[in-house]
Amino acid sequence: MTFNISTSSFRGPVGRMGGYRDVTGKVFDWEIMHLLMRYLKPHRLAMAEALFWMLAGAGLALVAPYLTKQAIDVYIANHDLAGLAQTAGLVLLCYALAFAAEWRRRIVMNKIGNRVLNTMRGELFRHYQELSMSFLDQHGVGTLISRMLGDVGVINELLSQGIISMLSDVVVLVSIIVVMLMLNARLALLTFTVLPLMVITTAIFSKYARRAYRETRMRSSILTGRLAEDIDSMRVIQAFAEEGRMSNEFEEVNRANRDANISAIRLAAIFSPTMQALTMLSTAAILWFGGRMVEGNVLTVGMIVAFLNYTSRLFQPIVDLSMVINTWQAAMAGGERVAQILQLEPAIIDASDAMEIEDIEGQVEFDNVSFEYIENTPVLHDVSFKIAPRQTTALVGPTGAGKSTIANLLLRFYEVTKGEIRIDGIPEKRITIESLRKQVGVVPQEPFLFPGTIAYNIRFARPDASDEEVEAAARAANIHEFVTGLPLGYETQVLEGSANFSLGQRQLICLARTILAAPCILVLDEATSNVDLRTEGLIQDAIETMLHGRTSLVIAHRLATVQHADSILVFDHGRITERGTHKELLAKDGLYAHLYKTQFLKPEVEA
Repeated sequence: MTFNISTSSFRGPVGRMGGYRDVTGKVFDWEIMHLLMRYLKPHRLAMAEALFWMLAGAGLALVAPYLTKQAIDVYIANHDLAGLAQTAGLVLLCYALAFAAEWRRRIVMNKIGNRVLNTMRGELFRHYQELSMSFLDQHGVGTLISRMLGDVGVINELLSQGIISMLSDVVVLVSIIVVMLMLNARLALLTFTVLPLMVITTAIFSKYARRAYRETRMRSSILTGRLAEDIDSMRVIQAFAEEGRMSNEFEEVNRANRDANISAIRLAAIFSPTMQALTMLSTAAILWFGGRMVEGNVLTVGMIVAFLNYTSRLFQPIVDLSMVINTWQAAMAGGERVAQILQLEPAIIDASDAMEIEDIEGQVEFDNVSFEYIENTPVLHDVSFKIAPRQTTALVGPTGAGKSTIANLLLRFYEVTKGEIRIDGIPEKRITIESLRKQVGVVPQEPFLFPGTIAYNIRFARPDASDEEVEAAARAANIHEFVTGLPLGYETQVLEGSANFSLGQRQLICLARTILAAPCILVLDEATSNVDLRTEGLIQDAIETMLHGRTSLVIAHRLATVQHADSILVFDHGRITERGTHKELLAKDGLYAHLYKTQFLKPEVEA
């Protein structure tokens, strides 16, 4: 299904949420509803059961007012206590059965709701993983969390409760209208005079509610995103003593979220009393005109009581429908936002003729590769190089020269703008993404550990690895002694944010993870940066073990770590400006020599 959603960006603080226009109007209602209804399709039988209990409860609710009429007009009027007791018992039974039917309906619908919620969130998470890095670059973490939790939550409320409630209200409404017309058409038509006013009120409310609830969903997403980012950066905030300023900035976002919710609440606060006032107007009309008809012996007192009961039940479904409309509007706003994500096709997919690769030699070739993260802003310009199997090539250069982009392109996190990347002579686009990434191991500059044990993190790429294999990988990464020194050893839990491990320890665990994965091609993205000299030595020793017999691409600022590379590529402004061995590049006295002298000779001069 295709939605005609624009790709213009939000302004201001929501610009990072991605290229989506906040759609106004109702052009997508039925399309979005069709999309959402497919989540209920697997639960057709359960929905049918819920519908049965709903109809049973509605039918029983219609019987009680009529029995009350009979009790007043027949048994009380004739002083028939036995008949009155019997009727009272039937009324009690009706309400008890209606209660049981409603209880069962809610149980069934809550089960459906939780299953739908689980399915939707699972599908959205899987879709997140299929989308490209460019999508993740454009969206804040909070935005994605908000869509998975908040938006899916309000959609689930509509699917699991709102739809059945709406059907129930419609059935009850129509049934009461028919019964009232059968009892006394004249009084019924008098009662119905307020219905057009209720319909008009509901229509006006719906027009503004959709806009208000869309605003609340967007503001909630922004608030969630800001909160996630601020908590994640709390160390920096406290380090610069900027708690006050950040609190003020957060308060602005929080206030905007509050104002959006208050606006939506005000709409509901106006709507509900208006509907109640119309109900009371109808009740007053029944009492006045019905009372006069009783005086004229046209109606009975029991009929008036029945009409009052039916009138309260007549307008309750209308009020309930208005509340369902609240849910509907919130769900439509959430549905638009979820649909925007689900409609996105992964930017990087396997070609129809893509092949799986195994036991590769490890030759890597970039052929006139150009790339831009942002249109018309090139990051790489006609980059060409070849790495022979089991050779190590280092990429050096100033920050922002394009070195890490090479690693991103090799892993197909992004598609090249121009040119071609080949593995063992096979164009990368003709290799399945999964098999490609199984052959390429990455040790990132910022090591990341998942929540779980140390053993879980090491065997992440090979969940079936034995304890012995995990230990061997840890030994090769020079982290085994540290791990065994912990009270729980390899079963030590990684705290949130890896707070119980230093940067160097995290890096060594990541090295063990990559060693266990046993890739043919290695990408080391400045793996020794930002660590102390002792840890750097441990990391460097582990890296030398990893490099043996593998094709390696080493990205580094510290030139001491790349002096023994088979070849060195010097990047500057997205171009390869120099290439050669360490000695050859020093002899050229170019950018590499300048960087080398800056790192190694300047301290001696200052001394």
